[in-house]
Amino acid sequence: MLVEGAVKEDIPVLFTNSTEAEATKLFANTYLAMRVAFFNELDTYAEVKGLNTQQIVNGIGLDPRIGEHYNNPSFGYGGYCLPKDTRQLLANFEDVPNDIIGAIVRSNSTRKDHIADMILRYNPKVVGIYRLTMKTGSDNFRQSAIQGVMKRIRAVGVEVLVYEPEIDGEKFDGFRVISDLNKFKILSDVIIANRLSDDIRDTKAKVYTRDLFGRD
Repeated sequence: MLVEGAVKEDIPVLFTNSTEAEATKLFANTYLAMRVAFFNELDTYAEVKGLNTQQIVNGIGLDPRIGEHYNNPSFGYGGYCLPKDTRQLLANFEDVPNDIIGAIVRSNSTRKDHIADMILRYNPKVVGIYRLTMKTGSDNFRQSAIQGVMKRIRAVGVEVLVYEPEIDGEKFDGFRVISDLNKFKILSDVIIANRLSDDIRDTKAKVYTRDLFGRD
């Protein structure tokens, strides 16, 4: 029996059974997570060693086998599919020798640890989170990586504020939501932004971001 599936909606693939179709989806999303994790670890290395991340990323991107896509550092991979599918694939590897799959899953937590540690070096009393969304123009912040960073910072007693226009209310998962952007900027000692927006360029001196290219 042939089963039709898709790695992406516009790339139909025929499989001999549903198990192969599911495996293809899991491996495809885990590969994407691996690419995110790779450039994040490259960025962590450069930040710790005092190197220019952008020059390194641009340099390795000249190799056409690597290319210049999906290479902008972030706070980790998130969303509905990548965290779920990487964990599922790792679980499927329970009785199968592996190193890479487990490392991809662990790397996402390590990246969040690093981001939180870098923020705490500023000794802030109040940390502001500018947007929970993962992509420019998106209203989806389901399982966004920044939420893991927020929890790590709160765990050591630092107040964390959130500016997220998509939230209707004064609280999100126990964090205080500030709907007034100017008030948010004033209250925050450090502002964490996954992507540097024009809305916060006037306070760039206290913005922490790993955004190199101004895109997702």
